[in-house]
Amino acid sequence: MDTITRIFDLLEHSRNNCQKPDMVACKYNGAWKLCSTDEFLNLTDNLSRGLISLGVVKDDKVAIMSTNRPEWNICDFAIMQIGATQVPMYPTLAENDIRYILSDAEIKIVFVSDQVLYEKLDKARKQMESDLVIYTFEEVSGADNWTKVLDLGKQNPDTDLKAYQNQVSPDDLLTLIYTSGTTGTPKGVMLTHRNLVSNVVESSVMYPAGFKKALSFLPLSHIFERMVIYMYLYLGVSIYYAESMETIVADIADVKPHGFTTVPRLLEKVYDRIVAKGSALNGIKRTLFFWALNLGLNYELEGKNGILYELKLKLANKLIFNKWRDALGGNILALVSGGAALQPRLAKVFWAAKMPVLEGYGLTETSPVIAVNGLNIGQAMFGTVGKAIKDVEVKIAADGEILCKGPNVMKGYYKNPAATAEAIDAEGFFHTGDIGELIDGKYLKITDRKKEIFKTAGGKYVAPQVLENKFKESIFIEQMMVLGENQRFPSALIVPSFLNLKDWCQRAEIPFISNSEIIKHPAVLEKVQGEINHYNQDFGQWERVKKFVLLPAEWSIEGGELTPKLSLKRKFIFDKYKSHIDTIYKNSERIEI
Repeated sequence: MDTITRIFDLLEHSRNNCQKPDMVACKYNGAWKLCSTDEFLNLTDNLSRGLISLGVVKDDKVAIMSTNRPEWNICDFAIMQIGATQVPMYPTLAENDIRYILSDAEIKIVFVSDQVLYEKLDKARKQMESDLVIYTFEEVSGADNWTKVLDLGKQNPDTDLKAYQNQVSPDDLLTLIYTSGTTGTPKGVMLTHRNLVSNVVESSVMYPAGFKKALSFLPLSHIFERMVIYMYLYLGVSIYYAESMETIVADIADVKPHGFTTVPRLLEKVYDRIVAKGSALNGIKRTLFFWALNLGLNYELEGKNGILYELKLKLANKLIFNKWRDALGGNILALVSGGAALQPRLAKVFWAAKMPVLEGYGLTETSPVIAVNGLNIGQAMFGTVGKAIKDVEVKIAADGEILCKGPNVMKGYYKNPAATAEAIDAEGFFHTGDIGELIDGKYLKITDRKKEIFKTAGGKYVAPQVLENKFKESIFIEQMMVLGENQRFPSALIVPSFLNLKDWCQRAEIPFISNSEIIKHPAVLEKVQGEINHYNQDFGQWERVKKFVLLPAEWSIEGGELTPKLSLKRKFIFDKYKSHIDTIYKNSERIEI
């Protein structure tokens, strides 16, 4: 492969090695629109020349606030290859965060996808009395379209882009990403070309031969999906963007991808739907389904279950799991999961069904991958995030915090040397804020966020993520937040899986009128209590959830309860449901389970 030292070197790499009619594709109004390698490169170069004509110079900040689409990638490369810095902005950002980022990064130009986002940015521009220039990808009345910048570039074909590229070094700033932290002011993470190139090259070795087509639906504004897109281009993989989160299943059926990146939440939903369909079967079909499922849930890597088990699994794959694979297009070679802990049972059953899930771990500040499980012998261990990638050193501090050092670690926080010094110590180790351990001295296991571990009134420490991850193995628990800081016992806010609850109610002949009504039904409360009792057995007395409240609506990004990578915004949830929490602990007697 060509030597890549700056991310925009992927353009020439694609020209020389990966010419194809579908370098990038996107689904618009139910139809796929393909963008060839030549078309992509020409649009990128024209946009770069247009930006130069507008006066954009090296180190200027240009933002993109858009859903996933080829225009996002074209703008990204057009900005970076002239030495400017790309600032991704989540489409779901709150107004105050939009104003803060525009001001802090001193952004000159923003590309947005549609009218809704244009109006958001236009409102911020007026409130700030700013001369910010906004271009839209879609036609929006009264707004400048991005084709104006492209046309400017076409009018200046003699602008030598090579001269601009030559001014960019591997250690120059590629992107400035504002963390979507659950509390406090966003911090701008400075990532260089070297940071991302190291991650792209070392993560790419995990992908199997024959992986040539991928579906993408996680937000490009997040470094996880963005780095993976760069990696796809490095490997010559065609990228297909799903039309929306609601159309993913149909889009998978259309594209038949070799894989995609995901978060555990989506895999949990896929698994729950499959189990729900299995539960609806009758007779021998139902028996075979759950026989295969139980085999999968007991899967161990590298044939450790023995020959008899492997023979049974081969039969299960032929009779049952082949239908699972067909539901995901029939061509899956690998799935990559990140952003939160993956339940080991999910990893096991997907591996058993010949759709291996490679769980990884990292942060925006680490470009993002620190460690990841691989497909080959000795590269994976269930319940861990695998081994550190090449050139990245991981060690565990005395208090259990995970520290890492390597070419993937950020340059620092923008305009915030104090926060940088707090995050990166004198030896160059980045302090992740996560608690973990090294199994067998090499497989990294994450146990919790350092800041999320709380102490009960009895002085005992509780790691909420460990409990939440275990309890969500129940098909009746969709989402859960464990709390109890300075209280006598842990409790939980629970969003039930209403899909599975509805099926259970039907079998139990309980009328399902609405979500808000069913969570008050004594039989439902008793059922969930039974699930709590079952999973509590895995924990010490001081850790066990003693009380819970069922909530009627699923948490979401739009509702403010989840970050863009679907992590819990704990403070927001705590504040939103404070009255429920107060009820749990008000005059509460100690409950023994």
